[in-house]
Amino acid sequence: MRAFPLIFFLGCSLAANCQSSTPLSLARTIPLPGVSGKFDHFAIDLTGQRLFAAATGNHSVEVIDLKTDKVQQDIAGLGKPHGLAWVGATGSLYVADGSLAELRVYTGTPLALSGKIKLSDDADDMVYDAADKMLYVGHGGSDASNPARIAVVDTEHFTLAADLSVATHPEALEIDPQSRRVFANIADSSDVAVIGTETRAITAHWKLAKAADNVPLAFDGEKQLLFVACRMPGTLLALDASSGREVGSAASARGADDLFYDPALDRLYLISGEGEVDTYQLDAAGVLHPLEVIHTAAGAKTALFVPAQNLLYVGMPGVDGHAAEIRAYSTNAH
Repeated sequence: MRAFPLIFFLGCSLAANCQSSTPLSLARTIPLPGVSGKFDHFAIDLTGQRLFAAATGNHSVEVIDLKTDKVQQDIAGLGKPHGLAWVGATGSLYVADGSLAELRVYTGTPLALSGKIKLSDDADDMVYDAADKMLYVGHGGSDASNPARIAVVDTEHFTLAADLSVATHPEALEIDPQSRRVFANIADSSDVAVIGTETRAITAHWKLAKAADNVPLAFDGEKQLLFVACRMPGTLLALDASSGREVGSAASARGADDLFYDPALDRLYLISGEGEVDTYQLDAAGVLHPLEVIHTAAGAKTALFVPAQNLLYVGMPGVDGHAAEIRAYSTNAH
């Protein structure tokens, strides 16, 4: 059993919203016959009831009809699809492809390629700023000829508005629409870069002290807390979102790859490639209380939490002759 710092493990009885002793329960499984390998990021079209899955190992993006739990479309011919973003206002799906070193946009019914912007290798996670209609995409960092950057893409004209330099490859990105800031994990530098969306410039660098290899992020706008999951050692950090000061921590699995905050229940879900989802309760004082560990499968490293559905979709890789699948876990919120 993993040891947790006593100051943060006070038990569910002292936490704010412990509606259930089991924080996640399996609601259904979506089989994906013919899909192999691991997944990266996901996106959702709530209006059209579609889930988009970057099937990196399959070199495709799978479009899943959530009314039938069947694959509606297979967007094939990709290299390593990583980041996804769905913009419902324009019916556009954005795909960051790491090996093609491109940002692609797909529109129409069925979805078809309608444009692409050349980036550098390892084009990865992205976040959309609805206020400015700008898309922030991390890319590059493999060597001197492919420097690490965060692209700012004008989605109205599908042009590169800015390309911001960072020290090493950007991992997860998050946005605070209230303060007009984007946060980016710069994992190999143990750094969080803060970008002002109005100026499209980096305004701060927050150096992490307690842990390194910071990959996923999550944000609590009400408490103004930024959560950073690190792999060395396995640690979940809580940062004051105004200053970057570390205000809390808890132990976690070492292979953290995705992280989500559930505002309805004040919970966090940390997805690890080690084959588990670590769950945490956040109390009124902003203290993290570890809850139950949900076991998934080795290599199940990415997910998507959809607050409107109270569901966490976790991608199960297709390996050893077994087809891939997506498990939908209910948060048990009422």
